[in-house]
Amino acid sequence: MDTQVLIVGAGPVGLTMAAELTRYGVSIRIVDKAPQPTDKSKALVLWSRTLELLGRGPGAARFISAGFKAEGANIVAGDKQIGHVDLGGADTPFPFGLMLPQCDTERLLGAYLGELGVSVERGVEVTSFNRRADGVDAALQRADGGQESVSADWLIGCDGAHSLVRHSVGAPFSGETMDSDWILADVHIDGYPFPNTDISVHWHKDGAFVIFPISPGRYRLIADLPPSGEAHPPTPSLDEVQAIMDRRGPSGLKAYNPIWLAGFRINGRKVANYRWGRAFLVGDAAHVHSPAGGQGMNTGMQDAFNLAWKLALVVRGVCSEGLLDSYSPERSHVGDQVLKSAELLTVVGTLKNPVAQMVRNTVGHLMFGLAPVRSGFADTMTEITVGYLKSPLNGPDIAGDVCKAGQRYRPGVEVAPEAPGTPPRFSLFSASGDTAKALPAPHATFIDAKIRPDLDDRIYLVRPDGYLACSTHAMEDVASYLGRIAAAH
Repeated sequence: MDTQVLIVGAGPVGLTMAAELTRYGVSIRIVDKAPQPTDKSKALVLWSRTLELLGRGPGAARFISAGFKAEGANIVAGDKQIGHVDLGGADTPFPFGLMLPQCDTERLLGAYLGELGVSVERGVEVTSFNRRADGVDAALQRADGGQESVSADWLIGCDGAHSLVRHSVGAPFSGETMDSDWILADVHIDGYPFPNTDISVHWHKDGAFVIFPISPGRYRLIADLPPSGEAHPPTPSLDEVQAIMDRRGPSGLKAYNPIWLAGFRINGRKVANYRWGRAFLVGDAAHVHSPAGGQGMNTGMQDAFNLAWKLALVVRGVCSEGLLDSYSPERSHVGDQVLKSAELLTVVGTLKNPVAQMVRNTVGHLMFGLAPVRSGFADTMTEITVGYLKSPLNGPDIAGDVCKAGQRYRPGVEVAPEAPGTPPRFSLFSASGDTAKALPAPHATFIDAKIRPDLDDRIYLVRPDGYLACSTHAMEDVASYLGRIAAAH
């Protein structure tokens, strides 16, 4: 059966991509070789920017009602608190990290996809594919031994760190694996000395130790260990987790009733190009990095939000294929920044040299004593600073204006879900609702005009994913911008 888009992989990233394209009216198939969704907590947090973007599709409310709000973070060295970051001041309708196990994120995304009339084809593996100038031909293998050939106009690889799509297109996955083992423990804890809505980061002389709240009484613990020399890092016992917690964490903690214990190693790897003709790499297929900061799943989901509206406009014949050339530079730059910041946080937290630790603790205490530093840290954690200031898609902006092309356009309130089947639309903000009438008819078909009396003679054009496309005083600039990205009519 032919389809417009074949999505490989049905984790949070693949499900986000499938849901976005489907609600935009694009026909898709989504396959995953795993027979069942994961039952593990895995990626744990949905950050503010991801919740804002989810608002346009399934809405953020269903995720918030199922999750737990983390509202602050403490940085501790020994028995001294280095600093506290309050997420409540972040400039977003969702000033918190939403702690939601990955299995629940997948469940909610899958349920929304089902509401749109699409099911994940599980136990179905893409074993190979051939790229054509106008699409791909893929071979599917079913768990029962059945085989199928499918032709698609576009192929999207959301198939994780060991991506077949990435291997097949020959994209180098550059980077390295850290020379240390790590443990992860989802457990219940008694005696947590901070509010149960707070994350705590402990800089110990032996290494890092981080505690994330999952729900009242339940926490995730992460710590680094010396390399074991084994091919795969061993799974820790509860006693081993307790011993690390006793040494590196606050006194008086007691771990019990483990839900998931695991060992892992940290890879920092990334492709340089996210697009290969009619094939795209999204999420862990394009980038993997340290869990420091909890940015991985969110970065992948935001890859999907970025690509989906562009691909939908191209598939629907509204915009030219050149629009898709912006996906890789925009998201690759974000991937580079996430990789660097995650690596920096990991290095800072795992310093072993006593002098370096002393300098870190002293500087950290001074820096976190400054309100702008705390505010900036909160904005970075919540990902509301993510933007595309160097995007080839950016249009002109008004000199001296606070909002620049490529920056996130802050929603004043939670965005209301859009009706399924609604095509991607740009928003045109101006002081008058009549401004959009000056646009040529083809362009006006994918514009929503919205009134903002405070703009006076300024005009803002905002992309479907909530980033400023251009700002100007003249509608001719808006028409020129839309003409640049639109298909010929």
